[in-house]
Amino acid sequence: MNPWLLALLAVTALRLGAAALLPLTPDEAYYWVWARDLQPGYLDHPPMVALWIAAGTALAGDGAFGIRLLGPIGLALASLAVAGAGDALMPRLRPGRWAALLLNAMPLTNAGAVLMTPDTPLFVFWCLALWAVARLQESGRGWWWLAVGALGGCALLSKYTAALFGVGLVIWLLADPAARRWWRDWRLYAGGLLAGLVFAPVVAWNAAHGWASFAKQGGRAGTGEGFHLRFLGELVGGQLAIASPVLLVLCTVGAVTAATVWARRRDSAAGLLAALTLPAALIFLWQATGSRVQGNWPAILYPAASIAAAAFTARRWQWIGVMVGGVMMAAVTIQAGLAPLALPRSMDPTLARMAGWEELARDAEAARVREGAAFIAAEEYGLAAELALHLPPGVPVIAISDRWDLFTLPESEAGQQGLMLRSLRRGEGPSLWPGAEPVGELVRSRDGMEAERYRLLRVRTPAGDQPSALLPRPR
Repeated sequence: MNPWLLALLAVTALRLGAAALLPLTPDEAYYWVWARDLQPGYLDHPPMVALWIAAGTALAGDGAFGIRLLGPIGLALASLAVAGAGDALMPRLRPGRWAALLLNAMPLTNAGAVLMTPDTPLFVFWCLALWAVARLQESGRGWWWLAVGALGGCALLSKYTAALFGVGLVIWLLADPAARRWWRDWRLYAGGLLAGLVFAPVVAWNAAHGWASFAKQGGRAGTGEGFHLRFLGELVGGQLAIASPVLLVLCTVGAVTAATVWARRRDSAAGLLAALTLPAALIFLWQATGSRVQGNWPAILYPAASIAAAAFTARRWQWIGVMVGGVMMAAVTIQAGLAPLALPRSMDPTLARMAGWEELARDAEAARVREGAAFIAAEEYGLAAELALHLPPGVPVIAISDRWDLFTLPESEAGQQGLMLRSLRRGEGPSLWPGAEPVGELVRSRDGMEAERYRLLRVRTPAGDQPSALLPRPR
């Protein structure tokens, strides 16, 4: 077998192992709840991540391996797509395998392959759509627009930022002289219509729910109330960490060089890479001048940027970037799984997000039995979902907040007494349930290192319209 394919299979096997062994994050647990209440849309994102988790858990159960199963497999397909796209766009240089290597050496790609969030299917379908556009450019066959539309629609079903793929394509179609001919081909419009049809269920769900998801995510756009360098520094620092410093520089140089080649030589392939990278990068930088841009959002820039880096930068630096990125990812994975360094929460995101959930659920169950409570509740959706995954079978878990009004989960029965956990990091404001009475504290930790402290409150489910939901439990 081809050594490159063997290496990809080996990396995928390692990722599947990490997916099974590493603890679930609160967001992953929350998306597992989505998978048990499938809908065409949700407050936070479109439904693709729920569909992936539903498929994975149907095959491998409600544990970490089932929830994450399609992530490593999807990233293997994405790697093949990037390799194919690179060679199709630049057959003389054939940078595809190097582009896939650079992409797979990035910590963000490895994290996205293991942790199941909306960014995972978005990244996969973005890479597949890039491959379809590359085949269109290589072959000149307009039927590829249908594949671009279908895959782009699936990317939109994953996360709304997939719209930036369409923005890049439109810029390329307008600015590149050779690409303008597609405006006269009906298959371009058929592909756009197909993307819209794939995305239509999300629009219908929003229309039926007061445009809740569009309003929530649309409110994140813009630059806030003024210019702030702090958010810009956070964005750049975050990319240095999740892409690795050398690979971030190589991708930046590659994308800028692609734009230069496009301008000087009218190279349509280089122009496509630049159009799918630089406009979106400028949008994120502009947004970061006035509001926070989460570090994972620009992940969609790196597939095209990696092809450009593989084509237009020195191989020696590419090797250095692969080694640096690999060491960084290995260090994070070892810390998440084995915690050889006793780092505080502020220095260890794996402690903050992954550590101690099973032990916390065990302690919460002991407190429930001691207090004679009928259920466990939480106001934070991630905390409630983690408890639903880890508490013993048969223990009701109630989630409390307005977001649960948009689910079809059963509501809690009024008048029951239970215990509620509330993170002390979020302050001591009034509870969403009136009459909450403190009865103690619980600590989530790993090897004695505190991750988070929680207030235990005795509560009673109120009558009326207080939003709550009885969460599903593992099958």
